[in-house]
Amino acid sequence: MRIVIAGCGKLGGTLARTISAEYHDVTVIDADQVALDRVEDLDVLPVKGNAVTIDTLEEADVKHADIFVATMRSDESNMLCCIIAKKLGAKYTIARIRDPEYLKSMSFVTQELAIDYVANPERATAREIGRMLRFPFTASGVETFARGLVEMVEMRVVGDEPFVGIPLSQYFKNRTENLKVLFCGIMRQGRAIIPKGDFIIREGDSIFVCADYASVTSFFRTLGKNTKAAKDAMIVGGSRIGYYLCSILDEAGVKTKLIEQNEEKARHLDELLRSTTVICGDGMDQEMLLSEGLNTTDAFITLTDRDEENLMAGLYATRSGNARVIVKSNRLNYSQMLSEMGLESIISPSQIACNIIVRAVRARAAGEKSGVERMYRIMGGQAEAMEFIVKEGESYLGRTLTDLNIDPDTIVAVIVRGNKVIVPFGSDVIEAGDRVVIMTKRQGVASLGDVLK
Repeated sequence: MRIVIAGCGKLGGTLARTISAEYHDVTVIDADQVALDRVEDLDVLPVKGNAVTIDTLEEADVKHADIFVATMRSDESNMLCCIIAKKLGAKYTIARIRDPEYLKSMSFVTQELAIDYVANPERATAREIGRMLRFPFTASGVETFARGLVEMVEMRVVGDEPFVGIPLSQYFKNRTENLKVLFCGIMRQGRAIIPKGDFIIREGDSIFVCADYASVTSFFRTLGKNTKAAKDAMIVGGSRIGYYLCSILDEAGVKTKLIEQNEEKARHLDELLRSTTVICGDGMDQEMLLSEGLNTTDAFITLTDRDEENLMAGLYATRSGNARVIVKSNRLNYSQMLSEMGLESIISPSQIACNIIVRAVRARAAGEKSGVERMYRIMGGQAEAMEFIVKEGESYLGRTLTDLNIDPDTIVAVIVRGNKVIVPFGSDVIEAGDRVVIMTKRQGVASLGDVLK
């Protein structure tokens, strides 16, 4: 497929790297040559120019584009160039729109302005944080599948867990109470691993566990890692994510304090967020954080525009109380190091936005044959957790998993049949209509048939 990306910032660059690896013809537009230089090692066509001008879009051959994606800084620029691209002949347009002011008019934007899909990474990030805070167990990250029936949870191994130091097959043997979960991925010293039965987990590993909510919660309870859901929270940074998160937590009944250093922004947020206590102050001021109740709050979330400040405040919070600490950082290469320092929950808006748009691109690229419902890039971008809806006529239907030739870098994590969640074993089969979640290190997977033969 021909895909044109307008904007080569963090999101546009990540998209270009991900999509070009899947053998699409990718063109990237940006007015800044330095930004284009960041993708010079990729098999993409760079076009220097302003994406809202017809000349630049014609140079990028937008009229033959199957998908046009706008990821520039300005929401208005993204909307405008999508409209122009559609008029020039682009078949499908995707725009990143982040401003909360546009939230209520999204239906008009998509129906009347020729924009086929809208991605709001800040709102998606806030919803992800809200979901993490609602879970009553200690986890580094939580992803949901199959309309919320399935959870994939990441946790860091501290060394006292009963599965450490022995093969997984030995651990699960004679432990029927834990057979309802599957260990579907391991992160060890920056390397992603799809585990088999003979794999031995070590202290310091990050593991990914997949099952239904009740089974995952029960599993964490047996490990003694169950915690209470957050009833109050402290947020540093009055960003768009902070605004969306305060609204979400308010609906969930979580008492929230928001700290914003800019006086004008703090006053504006105070008018918008009636149920949130907005404090004008420096979120890096340790004395102020303690005076506002850092050592007694259930959750502490840092959402400033500077990753370094988020990390420093998060590290201080982990040493000053028992709060669940969630830190915003777009530097995924820091995740392993930060985990070793005690910061378990790192969230990346650019990665979340990339996941959303790549999912839309894949669904469009494969058409109705794809079946891709959800996709998350995890383990530092080295693996993907994907959900498929199984269609009639697939070659793998009715055959046991043992009889299938499953890609060695892939594991079938869970099968959902109706409302029944099945943690699969070798004797299980996949049926038409099932929702199947896999974990894979293989790039460019567009259908289950790519990894199940």
